[in-house]
Amino acid sequence: MGSLHVLDHPLLQHKLSILRDKNTGVKEFREVVGEMAALMCYEATRNLPTQEVEIETPMVKTKVRVLAGKKMAIVPILRAGLGMVDSIISLIPSAKIGHIGLFRDPETHEPVEYYCKMPPDISERQVFIVDPMLATGGSASAAIQILKDKYGCKSITLMDIIAAPEGVAQIRKDHPDVDIFVASVDECLNESAYILPGLGDAGDRIFGTK
Repeated sequence: MGSLHVLDHPLLQHKLSILRDKNTGVKEFREVVGEMAALMCYEATRNLPTQEVEIETPMVKTKVRVLAGKKMAIVPILRAGLGMVDSIISLIPSAKIGHIGLFRDPETHEPVEYYCKMPPDISERQVFIVDPMLATGGSASAAIQILKDKYGCKSITLMDIIAAPEGVAQIRKDHPDVDIFVASVDECLNESAYILPGLGDAGDRIFGTK
């Protein structure tokens, strides 16, 4: 059974305040998204299995702990999820990267898939889906379903910077086996299905588009 993990570390909360500020420019916004992704990655990977091996330091032989078990994959939901990838890969350079392209229909607010490409061994990997915002939960739920149905993935974690209660509820309903990591659960969605207080459109603010 998966759980919701709200990460309230002071560094994350401080950086989130920068993202929320409408006066934060593209360069700083992009950098802070990456910094938050790296900090959140520490927590989201806390329970990765390790095994003991023997190495030789310049002084003596000793036993150390190294990662064991399943290898990892990072799957950003295009396009905003791309802003979280590089900093995570800097921590876990052996992880492979898949991509899922989904956009939200402006009328129905339902996710529409337009692109999907995964590593061939994705089913054998522990998958981390990343996207700065979990709003309605429709896109994240669809991405998880794609990974389960098309690729046979069984170990999936969802990592978002902020979430709406509606989105969290949707994932808990559709995929109770998936852990969710966020830095904040905000108040609600507005009539246009944007998170309040939120931080605006993450994709536009990362890439400087409108």
